[in-house]
Amino acid sequence: MSSDNQIPEDEAVYVISVASKLSGLHPQTLRQYDRLGLVSPSRTIGKNRRYSLIDIVKLRNVQRLVGEGINLAGIARIIELEQAVANMALEVAKLRTEVDALLEANPPKALVRRDNQTIVLYPNN
Repeated sequence: MSSDNQIPEDEAVYVISVASKLSGLHPQTLRQYDRLGLVSPSRTIGKNRRYSLIDIVKLRNVQRLVGEGINLAGIARIIELEQAVANMALEVAKLRTEVDALLEANPPKALVRRDNQTIVLYPNN
């Protein structure tokens, strides 16, 4: 627990009945979402599901998408693509940090400016 007695959002502490109440979904719906891989809670040694606050948010998000008329296969694809985008954003941030460090360590050489050259055009005969 953190210093202000808040449960960390990624700590899996909620049993399925509590997660059901917090998400507003029936426990059987939570089991179905788990089977489909939409929201996969942690498991205890005894194989009981334990949900975190992040899992509760995911459950609510899945339910919102269902309410918008998206089927569960479509929701699974949306979740997969959102995760891919998040992973790419992290990779871009890491690469930006690396590029910034490289540029700082090796500043680009100043371009040598050439004097303006006179261009002479000859008329066509």
